[in-house]
Amino acid sequence: MIPRDAYLDSAPLQPGDTVAFVSPAGQCSAEALERGKQFYEQWGLNVLVGEHALAKHPRADYLAGTDAERRADLVAAWLNPDIDAVVSTRGGYGSLRLLDGIDWAAMRTAAARRDGRPKLLTGSSDITALHEAFRAHLDVPTLFCPMATNDVFGKSTSIRDDVHRWLFQAWRGQSLVGPATEVLAPGIAAGRFTGGNLSLLASALGAAEAERQPDGILFLEDVTEKPYRIDNFLTQLRRAGSFDSVKGVVLGSWHECGDLDAVRALMEEEFGESGIPVLWEQGFGHDPDAISVPLGVEGLLDATGQEPVLTVTEGV
Repeated sequence: MIPRDAYLDSAPLQPGDTVAFVSPAGQCSAEALERGKQFYEQWGLNVLVGEHALAKHPRADYLAGTDAERRADLVAAWLNPDIDAVVSTRGGYGSLRLLDGIDWAAMRTAAARRDGRPKLLTGSSDITALHEAFRAHLDVPTLFCPMATNDVFGKSTSIRDDVHRWLFQAWRGQSLVGPATEVLAPGIAAGRFTGGNLSLLASALGAAEAERQPDGILFLEDVTEKPYRIDNFLTQLRRAGSFDSVKGVVLGSWHECGDLDAVRALMEEEFGESGIPVLWEQGFGHDPDAISVPLGVEGLLDATGQEPVLTVTEGV
């Protein structure tokens, strides 16, 4: 079994490692791809680009190539024994379309690097679908982080520094508290970090990934969704029992989601009286300076003191 705690005391990557850039969802431009590739190469990494990373779907301009092309790049990168991490170029839409055609048994067999530690999947937004699938089918840690070809990655030094931290430093004891984090409900909880984009989690209801929910700390964020849509997603997940085993909730950014006071009031209504700790505006997601979040690892959420604690650990 590949250890999920492999990165607690050793960094996922080091200079000289090889990463693969793939486009599981939306299209990216050649210019954006080259810019992101240069950032990763400046970190001392070798970058291989998927064959279809710049492909265009013949019908849908919101997809980077056909489902078969995007799936082939993702699978080929993960199965390649020379690849240490798979980097999603961008989000958008399309990752969910890939899941049913993946041979998860083959992916499990190839999940270990040459040193026995797991390969690492990175990406955010629509890549939530892959994070959830890798959690459910492979049980490996992943990194929910801003993507190399997105404008914010190029513009925000703090984003690049934070992604670099999670890639090149061991994870034990790393803090995930953002500059605007507030306690919405007090308490203390330990468990596995899961979640991601709220609408993608709701979209997966009924699939195998949604049926395998571990006890833990749930991270939620979204972008350009009106409060009534966020309400609907929360209601879907609650009715499906997705919150039944949640021990704590971390609410990230709600970028361009309308009145933030309305979103906060909705979250207080949903989670405020649940008896579990809840953090508000932790900062991951689509914030212009979004911070990264490791998923599939154990962590601690302590909202009992004056300043909240949110960190990767072996639990309490």
